[in-house]
Amino acid sequence: MTRKRAAADRTGAARERTSRGAAGVIQSVDRAVSVLEILARHGEAGVTDIADELDVHKSTAFRLLGALENRGLVGQAQDRGKYFLGAGVLRLAGAAAVRLDISQEGAPVCRELADELGETVNIAVLDDDAAVNIMQARGPASVTAQNWLGRRTPLHATSSGKVLLAHLPVTLREGLLARALPRFTEHTVTSAGMLRGELESVAAQGFALAVEELEPGLNAVAAPVRAHDGRVIGALSVSGPAYRLVRERLPELARRTATAADELSRRMGHGI
Repeated sequence: MTRKRAAADRTGAARERTSRGAAGVIQSVDRAVSVLEILARHGEAGVTDIADELDVHKSTAFRLLGALENRGLVGQAQDRGKYFLGAGVLRLAGAAAVRLDISQEGAPVCRELADELGETVNIAVLDDDAAVNIMQARGPASVTAQNWLGRRTPLHATSSGKVLLAHLPVTLREGLLARALPRFTEHTVTSAGMLRGELESVAAQGFALAVEELEPGLNAVAAPVRAHDGRVIGALSVSGPAYRLVRERLPELARRTATAADELSRRMGHGI
C-alpha cells in the first residue's frame, strides 16, 4: 500500500468516525426529547417503562434520565423510583409563553402606533447577549424600510437593547458591559463607562434613544414593557430614517412610545 493510499484510508476512516459521532449525538437528542414526551403523556414513568417505549437498554434510558435530571428537566420520586417532568420544563415553557403572549397582546398596540406615527414599530426581547425582534408593524411612511423581524441586534447600539440592558440585574448587566462593545458607526457608544451613565438615564426617564448608532441614517426610540410583577420583559421601539426622525422630534416620539409600552404592559397584567 502506498503512503498516499494509506493517508487516504486514514482520512476516510476519520470522516466515517465523525459521521458516526454526529449521528450518535442526533440520536441521543431525539431520545431525550422522546423521554420528555413520554413523561408528559404519562405523568410519571420508571426506567423500565421508558426503556421499553424507546426500545433501548435500561442503562441507556438511565443515562438519558440522568442527563435530563442534571438539567432540571426531570425529577425523581425517591419513594417510588418514578420520574416526572421537572421545574426546568416550566422555566422553558414560561419563557416561550412570555414571547407568545407579548407578541399576541402587542400586535394591536404596534399596529395602532405604526399607523399613528407612520414609522416601523418593533417589540424586542432579550436573547442572551442581544435583542431579538419578535413583532413588527410598518406604518404608511415605512414601506421601503428593512425587515427587522427575527433579527438579533446589539444591546449597546439600539434603543431596544439599551432599555433591556438598563433593567437587567446589576450582575448580569455588568457581565455584558465587561465584553467588547463593537463600533457600527461613528456614533456608537463603545465605552462601558459612558454606556453605564446612559443606562442610568434610561432607567430614570423611562425611554432610550439611538441616534445613528447601529446604521448611518437610522434613528430609534424605545420604552420598556413590563410583566404583571413589574419585570421588564421587552422593549417597544419606533425606528425610521434620520431625516424624518430628527433629533428635535425624538423626545415627543419617545413619550408616545412610552405611552404605547405602558398600554402593552397593562395588557400583560402590569398595574392591574
